[in-house]
Amino acid sequence: MRLLLVEDDLELASGLVSALEQAGYAADAAHSGAEALAACAGAKYQLVILDLGLPDMDGMEVLRRLRHNGMTSPVLILTARDEPQDRIVGLDAGGDDYLAKPFHLGELEARIRALLRRGEPAAATLRIGNLAFEPASRRLTVGEQEIALTARELAVLELLLRRSGRIVTKKHIFESVYSWDDEASLSMVEVFVSRLRRKLADAGAGVSIRGFRGLGYRLEQGTKSHEEA
Repeated sequence: MRLLLVEDDLELASGLVSALEQAGYAADAAHSGAEALAACAGAKYQLVILDLGLPDMDGMEVLRRLRHNGMTSPVLILTARDEPQDRIVGLDAGGDDYLAKPFHLGELEARIRALLRRGEPAAATLRIGNLAFEPASRRLTVGEQEIALTARELAVLELLLRRSGRIVTKKHIFESVYSWDDEASLSMVEVFVSRLRRKLADAGAGVSIRGFRGLGYRLEQGTKSHEEA
């Protein structure tokens, strides 16, 4: 999942981006209203975390412009303004949830998960072969055995699971798991896919990640041989 954090406090923004990436999200940071609008015009985010106290324009105005421009992704308002009227105005302006500063990181992550779950079927477990993934709990199992993956390995696998049977391009995988500040290249996708292939095979998942040279990867049931893409 690709998230945008709009926060003018550089130290807080850096810490939150790091925490979100540890939780398995690709997180970009914008430090002004203008940067936020430009970021959303150039990329699709599954969720925006928006601080209201921005240096160039009020966060409420940013929110109104985002909605006016057609952005439908959920927006979590993050602010020191905690009066009931502030919450009402923020929600009426198009916000989906409201979290007052100071906050606990665990609560922020829980609210993010809740917002991302909205609109998903109640039974959202993704299955293929012997493998089952529960997006809400981030739990991956093969049969009764829980499989441990790194946050980014899990993000790549989730992307392939959600498009099971379809080719997912390297570029799409890369943009989904890396933020724009990461010093990484498309070749890192090959590294994660190679690790996933090995771990899934060792666990007896009954699936394969097939590579299509110049195109991308496809998750398939069975353990067929694969071509490196």
